[in-house]
Formats: sequence, structure tokens, C-alpha cells
Amino acid sequence: MSGAKTVVVRQLILDSAVRNMNERGYHGTSMRDISAGADLTVASIYHHFKSKQEILQEIMIRALHDANSMTRSALLRSGGDPKDQLQALVRAWVMFHTTRREDALVGATELRSLDESGHRLVVTLRDEQESMFRDVIERGIEEGTFHTPFPRDAVRAIINMGQQVCVWWRVDGPMNAEDIASRYCALATAMVESS
Repeated sequence: MSGAKTVVVRQLILDSAVRNMNERGYHGTSMRDISAGADLTVASIYHHFKSKQEILQEIMIRALHDANSMTRSALLRSGGDPKDQLQALVRAWVMFHTTRREDALVGATELRSLDESGHRLVVTLRDEQESMFRDVIERGIEEGTFHTPFPRDAVRAIINMGQQVCVWWRVDGPMNAEDIASRYCALATAMVESS
């Protein structure tokens, strides 16, 4: 199988797994469900992935790499002001959780289903994401832009607030993704500006 075809088949498998895990959860999804959704045999899935656990890890790691890349890029483009940086991070974080809603939902709900090595990898990537928010907020406090006495709690609250968008937001809902992102930027800024 050519390299390009392998990439396409792996993507079909991952897409089917994401759909199934959103409908049934990790434990309720079988390899047969994944193979049916990808229009492949179970045996052909094992040619690309050793186990359902490896598929879950790939979904979560890929999603977190993409989220980290998206937020890091937004941060780099935002300039040096901590308020602008925080709003850029929040906007990118919320937009990821709306544009990649199904991947994000698996990531938000299936951490408990990872084995020990997968859990370590995912937590490392989550820590990387958290450190971007934490560094901006702590620098904002040092410079007098932010005044929260609870910077670590604010970081966790802002990250969780943005992450949970994937649970309730719908494309056909009353607010579009950009409106939600703008609203969450205002909420995050208010959270850290209070004293």
C-alpha cells in the first residue's frame, strides 16, 4: 500500500472511531463498529492500528497537537500585551472546540479510558496547553494588567470553560462560533482583571 493510500485509510479509521466514540463512548465502541463506519474489514484495521486503545490515543494526541499548534500560533500573532495574548489564546481555544467539536469531545470525555502510557502522553500535551495560559496570566499579573489573586484557578477555569463548548455548542444554535469566542474572551478577561 502506498504512503498516500495508507494516510487516507488511517484517516477513514480515525474518522469512524471518532463518530462511534461520540455516539457510544470508548467502551461501547467495538472494532467491528469502527470497521463498518470506515467500510473496511476488522483485519484491515489491525494492519494500521494494533488496538482500539492505539486508535483512541491517536485521536487524542492528534487533537491536542492541533489545539496546541492553533493556540501557539494565535499567541505568537497577538503581540506583547498580556490582555491581547489572553484573548488570542481564548479565541483560538474556543474556535478549536467548535471547528473540531467531535475530536474535542472524545478528548474531553475519554481521558479515563487511556492506558498508563497514553494517559502520560495526553497529560503532557494538556500541561503544555495550560502552561501557555499560565505564562500569559502570570506575566499579566507581574506587569499589573491582571489582578486576580487566584491565577492557577483562573487558568483552569478558562481552559475548562473553553473546552466545554464542544459539549453544548451546535452549528445550528443561536450563536455562531465567533460570537461564542468573543463572549468567552470577555469572560476570561473579566476573570483575571478582578482583584
